[in-house]
Amino acid sequence: MTRIRGLIGVSLTTLLLLVGLSFAPSATAGQVALCDGYSGCADKGYGNRGYRANNDRMWWRMYTGHNCTNYVAYRMVQSGMSPERPWDGGGNASNWGHAMSRITDDTPMVGSVAWWDSHQGYAGSNGHVAYVEEVVSNREIIVSEDFWGGDFHWRRITKGDRYWPTGFIHFNDREVEATEQPTITGDAAVGETLRASAGSWTPSADEKLQWYAAGKPIPGATEPTFTPTPAQRKTRLSVVVTARSKGYVDGIASTPRSRKVQPGTLVAAAAPALEGTVRVAETLTTSRGAFEPAADSTTVQWLADGEPIEGATGNRLKLTPGLMDARITSRVTAVREGYHDLVVTSPATERVAPGRIVLDEPWRLGGNPARGERLEVEPGTVVTPEDAEVTYTWLRDGKPVDGRDGLRYRLGTADVGRLVAVEVEVSRRGYATQTQVLEAEHRTTTTSRTTAEARVKMVDKGTRRKPDVRRHVVLDLLVEARGVDGPAGPVVVKVDGREVETRVEGGAGKVKLRNVEPGKHRIRVVYLGTEVIGRSRDVVTVRVPRDVPAEDGSDTGKD
Repeated sequence: MTRIRGLIGVSLTTLLLLVGLSFAPSATAGQVALCDGYSGCADKGYGNRGYRANNDRMWWRMYTGHNCTNYVAYRMVQSGMSPERPWDGGGNASNWGHAMSRITDDTPMVGSVAWWDSHQGYAGSNGHVAYVEEVVSNREIIVSEDFWGGDFHWRRITKGDRYWPTGFIHFNDREVEATEQPTITGDAAVGETLRASAGSWTPSADEKLQWYAAGKPIPGATEPTFTPTPAQRKTRLSVVVTARSKGYVDGIASTPRSRKVQPGTLVAAAAPALEGTVRVAETLTTSRGAFEPAADSTTVQWLADGEPIEGATGNRLKLTPGLMDARITSRVTAVREGYHDLVVTSPATERVAPGRIVLDEPWRLGGNPARGERLEVEPGTVVTPEDAEVTYTWLRDGKPVDGRDGLRYRLGTADVGRLVAVEVEVSRRGYATQTQVLEAEHRTTTTSRTTAEARVKMVDKGTRRKPDVRRHVVLDLLVEARGVDGPAGPVVVKVDGREVETRVEGGAGKVKLRNVEPGKHRIRVVYLGTEVIGRSRDVVTVRVPRDVPAEDGSDTGKD
């Protein structure tokens, strides 16, 4: 970098071309020659940067050949300075530091000019200049130099000895140079880590990095990696690398600017999960998942078969009847400043099952199941849901009875012998219907009416001289029962302390009471009934004559 701006050279005809030293010093503790002569130095690896081939030319109007001022002027022009001398006045080495006092100090830098004033160090009256090749430390330097009437050398000089330069002129000090420019790799987005390479530098140097956003330094961002925050969103990033090496001007290089920093991407470390029984009237709960980095806030929206459920935005969802058969999910939206919103949906549940109707007290059926009597339902209590609908259907042998749907039922003739029951159905949309069938204690019974008609039948088994009359009573039985066509069943006939068992079929029957003694008899006829037909009885009185009646109509003859 050229440090002199606007210095104007003077006319060649107005200046004297003077020289520096006419001899090189012998080695001492404070200075030692590393090589001598162009060839000798080249053999040891110390170059002259082409001066040997160009020392026949005047540089900055200095004398040609072996001459300290011409050699240093050549090196300055080679470093990029103008071929015109950058000051007015004489060119003797002793004048350089005075003419350029504003850029002369005590700090050695690579590429600076080591300057000795008149009679300083090993300089004569015209002074001496050399080119600083290396700064070993603030107290030790290595220079290359040429001498008027002498030869070319590289020399090590140590401070504290009288040979240390009077000062150092900073015309165009050497900078640390970037041989490979620094770069940024990675995706310029909030939360994504970017990496900066410091590039390559010559000579090797200590590198210091500074990240910039929109051209302004980011406080504390001096590491090779940087993770943009929301503060950098929509800005372009760059990195300025400062390379520092002992004795060199700091080298500075900047990366190309990145694209504008985009919103970051949240990552779901854990998806939302649902818990609870998937049934109407039950409650599901959802977790809100976990995110990297952590979300500033989250919101929940419950879905049924993928469609939003109106108003369902909390951690809990009560399953209403309208959700039956749907698959339920929760959709969680995570929000963080500087990041794209992230929407994550939980796994779907099984289809919502119908709810369960809960009863506190069961229904009961009371009443006597007999024709003409009334059966009545004693209602139970529904706990859940409170608005369940209850319907009643009366059944006769398992089949609905038309028009009978109330709490009470009057048993009629059509019910005789049938099992009457009531079906209680508790229902509500979205719930599994609960059905109870309440049966009467037994089939419907009916009453009966028994009628007996008696007639006497007499038979003479003897002769005229010795009659043998036998007397029988014949009973004709008739049993009637409402609701039963031609009832059947056992009958017991009681007379004079004896019992005769018989049956009626089709509502009628006949029984003969043999060998009944003459006289008046009270005969009891009892129809024992069935599980459906009730008992009934009749009493008849019959008079049995002693002799066989002679009139027509008497039952006589052989038994």
